[in-house]
Parts: sequence; C-alpha cells; structure tokens
Amino acid sequence: MKRFSALDTKLLRDIWHMRGQAIAVGIIVACGVAIMVMALGTLSTLRASRDAYYERYRFADVFASVRRAPENSAAQLREIDGVQTVETRIVRLVILRIEGLEEPANAQIVSLPDDGESTLNRIVLFEGRYPEAHSPREIIISNAFAEANGLATGDTVEAVINGRLRTLSIVGIGDSPEFIYALGPGTILPDDRLFGIFWMRRPALEAAFDLDGAFNNVTLTVAPGTDTKSVIDEVDDVLAPYGGTGAFDREDQLSNAFVESEMRQLKTMARIIPAVFLVVSAILIHSILNRLIQTERQQIGLIKAFGYSRWEIAWHYLKLAIAITAGGVVAGYALGFVLENLITRLYAETFRIPDLTWRIDPFALVVSAGAALGAGIAGAMSASLNAASLSPSEAMSPAPPVNYQQRWLRYILQMRWLDEPTRLILRHIFRFPARTGANLFGVAAAVMLLVGTLFTFDSIDDMLDQMFFRTNSHDASVTFFEARNDTVVEELARLPGVVSIQGVRDVPARLESTFRSERISITGLPQGGDLRRLLSESGTYVDLPPTGIALSSQLAAMLDVTNGDTVTAHILDGTRPVADLPVTAIVDEQIGTPAFMDLAALNTLMRQAPTVSGAFLKLDPEARTAFEESIIQRPGIAGVSLRAAAIESFEETLQETIYIMMAIYAVIGGAIAAGVVYNAARISLTERGRELASLRVLGFTNQEVGYILLGELALIAMVGIPIGCLCGVGLAHLIATSMATELYRIPVSVDPSTLGVAALIVLVSSTAAALFVVQRVRSLDLIAVLKTRE
Repeated sequence: MKRFSALDTKLLRDIWHMRGQAIAVGIIVACGVAIMVMALGTLSTLRASRDAYYERYRFADVFASVRRAPENSAAQLREIDGVQTVETRIVRLVILRIEGLEEPANAQIVSLPDDGESTLNRIVLFEGRYPEAHSPREIIISNAFAEANGLATGDTVEAVINGRLRTLSIVGIGDSPEFIYALGPGTILPDDRLFGIFWMRRPALEAAFDLDGAFNNVTLTVAPGTDTKSVIDEVDDVLAPYGGTGAFDREDQLSNAFVESEMRQLKTMARIIPAVFLVVSAILIHSILNRLIQTERQQIGLIKAFGYSRWEIAWHYLKLAIAITAGGVVAGYALGFVLENLITRLYAETFRIPDLTWRIDPFALVVSAGAALGAGIAGAMSASLNAASLSPSEAMSPAPPVNYQQRWLRYILQMRWLDEPTRLILRHIFRFPARTGANLFGVAAAVMLLVGTLFTFDSIDDMLDQMFFRTNSHDASVTFFEARNDTVVEELARLPGVVSIQGVRDVPARLESTFRSERISITGLPQGGDLRRLLSESGTYVDLPPTGIALSSQLAAMLDVTNGDTVTAHILDGTRPVADLPVTAIVDEQIGTPAFMDLAALNTLMRQAPTVSGAFLKLDPEARTAFEESIIQRPGIAGVSLRAAAIESFEETLQETIYIMMAIYAVIGGAIAAGVVYNAARISLTERGRELASLRVLGFTNQEVGYILLGELALIAMVGIPIGCLCGVGLAHLIATSMATELYRIPVSVDPSTLGVAALIVLVSSTAAALFVVQRVRSLDLIAVLKTRE
C-alpha cells in the first residue's frame, strides 16, 4: 500500500487546521450540489415515470374534438398516411352532486367501448372493475377525486347529464395518462375535490347526448417518424364538415403541456440557482488559499529547496481545494436526495403518475460533481499557480509591505470624527480591496438568491389578485354544452341570487401572421361589461375595442405582432370563416394565450345571430345556495365554477408547497451568508491575531477588539445587502423570463417585505457566524500570539 507523501501529510494537517473554513465552504458547495441533484434528479424521475406511463397505457399522439361526426368517418381517419390507431369516443362535462359538498362539482365523463377496455389512453385500475357491458349507470372515477371526497367502490354519486339527474354507481377507481394534470373548467390548478374524471360505457352516453352512431372526440396514434403536422391537417380536413374544432398533437394536450412546463422549470432551476452557490464557493476558496499561501511562504520555499517541483506545489494546493469541494459534493448528494424525495412527494400529489417515486440519477450526480469540482479548481488555480511560481529565495523572504500611501485613504483616515477602532476597520477594508470585494460579492449573492427565489410568493399573490379580483369580478361562471342564442342570458338572470350577468362566447381559431401560426380561443365579451375586464401591461384597465382583436402580450410575442398589425383569423367552428383582423390592443393575461373581440363583432364574423357559449354571474351571497340548486337543474349546462371555491382551492393547493419552499430558500440563502462571513472573520482573525492581541495588551477591551473585527463585516453587510436587493430583482426577472411558457407567466412582483425578509435572513445568519468567530478573541493567548511570526 502506497504511503502518504510529506505533502499529503501536510495537506491533511492544513485541512484539519482550517476545518471550520473548510466546513463553511463545503456547506455552500453542498447547497449548490443539492439543488442541482434535486432539480435534475426530479426531472429524470418525472420524465422516466411519465414516459413509462404513456407507453404502457398507450397515450395518444393526436387529439381532436368535433361537434357531431358519424362513426363511419373514422374510416377516413384510418386511411391517413402514418396513422396507426384511431379510437372514437364521447367526452362531455357534467355537473355533480356530492354529499358533504356545498358547491356543485364537475366531472369530465369519457366513454368506454361497448365491451372491454379502451385501445388508447387506457385506464390503470387501482380498485374495483370495469363497468358491465351496456351498463347505463356504472362508472369508474379518477383516483384523486375518490380520495378527496372519500369515495370508494360501491358508493354512488348524482350527476346531471344533459339536464337529467342520474344516480351513478362507482364500480372502479383508476387513472389515465390523459389526465395526469386534471383541470376543471375555468381553473389553473387541480381541485380534486370539485373536479374529477368519470369513465362510462358508450351506449349510455350516446343515448344521453343524442350521439347514436356518432362521436364528438377522437384520438389517434401515428407511426414513428411520421410528420404529425401533416396528419393533423388531414384530420382537420376530414372533421371540418362535422364541426371539427381543430386537431392538436400531444405537445399541446393540456395535461402533458403542464407536465412539460414543470420539467422546463426544473431545468431552469438546475441552471441558474446552483451557479450562484458554486461561484461564491470558488471565490471563497480563492480567498482561503491566497491567505494560506501568504502564511506558508517560508514553508513553500523550504519545500522547493528540498527538490519539489512547481507542478507538485501547484497540485498540492489544488488537491486542498478539491478535498474541500469533494466533501461538499458528498454532503450535497445526501441533502439532494432528501430534497428530491420531498419534491417528488409534492409532485406525486399534483401529477397523477403511478410509481412516481424518487430515484438516483447518475447523470445528475456526475454533472453536479463536475460543476462543483470545476468551480473549486477554478477558484484555486490562480492561487496555486502563484505558489508554484515563487522561487525559494523569494518565498523565504517576508512578503512586501502593503502600500498605505493612497491620498484618498489618508484623507479618510485623518477625519477627526472617526475614533481609532473605526480607523482600523477602514484601514483593513481598503488594505485588501480584492478580498473586500469578494466578501461583498458573497453577501450580495446571498441576498440576491433570496430575493430571486422568494419573489415567487409575491408573484403568486399578484396572480391571485389579478385573476380573481381585478380582471374577474364575477362570482360564478357557467359553461354550455353548445353555443346558444343569447336569450339564455335573460333566462339565467331570472335565477335566484343573480345580481348581474354577462354573456360570453369562446370560439376556437387559428391566428396567422406572416410565417407564424397559433391555435387559440377567441373570447367574445360585450361592450361595457364589468364582470370580465382587460388590463394593459402597465396595469390599467383597457376598454375592449369595438372592432379588431385584442391579443395577450404572450400571444402577440408568439405571433410577432403589435398594435396596428394585422392577423388572419381562421375560425374553426360554424361556417369556418376567414378574416383579416387588425390588432387594436395588447393586454396582460398571465394564464394561457387568449385573444378577445367584441361579442357583437365576433357573432357578425361567425355570420350568426347573437350567440353565447357561457356566462359570468354576480351573485347575492345570501342566496348562493338557492342559485346552486337552481343552476344544477337547468338543461344544457355543462359546468359551473364558483370563484370562492377556486380561490380556496388555489390557496390550499399552494399553502403547503409555499411553506416548504420558503424554508428551503431561507436555509440555502442563509448558508451562503454564514459561509462568507465566517470565512471573512476567520481570515481576518488569523492575519490580525498579533494586531488584536497587541491592542488587548495596550488596554483595549474585548468589546472594542470585537468591534474592530465585527465592524468590518457589518460595513460589508451594510453595503452588500442593498446591492444584493438590486441584483435580486434582476435575478427575479431572469427566472421569470426563463420559466415563462404558453400556459402561464410569472409576473415579477417584489414586495418590500420580501426585501426585508431576505436582508433579515442574511443579517441573522451573518451575525451568528461572526459571533462564533469573535468568541475566539476572548480566548486569545496574548503571549503566544505575540511570539508568533507572521
């Protein structure tokens, strides 16, 4: 067995001697590695579990909805080149009555074949069995809905199916890859209590919705290598005569799109946040080695005199950095596994994927270790090469004295109102500007990271305010199965509890601009309505233009258009008209990529009488129960969504996640600050030991000596915190931009309280680290320190 060399023995002694600093740097490295392992590991787990789920249960490649297509049209779809499997079905929204729920719940009911299982988007059955063939009342319900409402096989639920109240018997509980992220009408977060997925035999749905021998939804799979876009175009051509609303591929399927969006956010987290930790660790390693090499100049000279080469000297100090970093990497692995397990559990509650359990991702381990070691080596390289470049004679000589002749420094130190301890603090700060800058950067980085992560909670509050109060002041929204004459608005206005009502129409369309095209929904709103309003990007209300089209800022960016430009609208409903529309307004919408038109103008474009597909209602709080009872009994109502229930669900869903993430961010942000301040204090105490001991001998008290040591750190913190706040706002913009998707955008909203929390966390952690070091001042051996040679 190879014995340790003299340099290896020295390496171990150096690490033990500076173990406090090594641990502090290791903690910072560990936090960076942990975040990367957590993000990349969770990403790998989510992707692998999702892909296996998709493959095993045959998730479709193409989806299409249609008003009413005859079953024989499916043969035309099967003849399209590249299409492998075609499955037609019936999909409808229904209103539910659940015992114990005050609000009406909704379900999306999906047909099963007359016998057996579905060919595509198959069900994973957790409990029970499939409904009997041709059974009109047996259903399978989604697992999340069953858990949220305490339902089991053998229970019954009441559903209003096309205006008729029916009692349905639960015979099975399962899930499908099509509904990993199940959203009810008008919601952006899953509400398992108020929205579920039901599966029922097709004959019962055909009879209920007058679709005998017909379908209103179809899914397809295509052969590998097939151009999905060309398949979609041909599917649209086949279904257009029957009221097709435009086919779309897996990428745009709502559930899959949300999963993809979350995976993109994990990638963003893995790229941005660990980089801050690793840059700080590299700077600290650089500072530590610079100070160590200055202290060991004579030792380096002796080592070279004994025949060690420059390479061996440089490698010795690089190994010191690698050893410190490696310890942080190992600790980061352990912390990363804990965080990954925690985040995976949170995802398992949101994304209904069977066997979604955390697993070790070798790629995440290799990448995180490589990044950490690379940062450590980069931080140590300059100091190591400086040590290697010292000649023995130069190394044996004392280091040249520091120049104190700067005129501006002398001017500051001669200010009469400064006491002697403060002069010493300023003298030491300006004596080593590079080190002061590094410490300043570390404190600012800690604040920046905290502000750049904690801002998301302010943004969520801003989103909540905009979605549920500023733009949507209605208490309930109603969706119809099909667009209806606007006389239905007057009928709904007569229901108990309705204070005011506003009709609305959603029309599927494809907008084109030059070479860009997006499939969206155009929402028609009446002039002067106040239950659904539009906001400009500056936050002011925008009146809906009577002509043209208003685009969300995200949609305008995707189409590369602005006010005054023209887009071509291909309507995918009714007579499918095509029109060139001027862009008359750009509005701020944080969810989706909507477009808006005047309701009368939209109906004119559709060449139809005044028509609506839903309504927004303002309710009397005292009569809400009466309204809910009456709306359920109305025929033609597909779904009802109550704003109060949506807000409650929004807050409940995010509450646990918010507290967990705030705790994680506070710990990792505090770790940077504590590590930076501890290392700065230890280096300062090490190199100023004789100076501080001399002051004690001259009569300075422990408090005054402690003030000299702490004052420098306090001044750095006072300057670094405001800089960190400013940089944190910039980081917030970077994160928000990187995480923006077509589904939603995170507004950059930084509340002053968030800046205060970030500053407080940094101050508390910095103070704790500094006080830990200052305790050593009290235990200074004055005689031993004064005998020590610098």
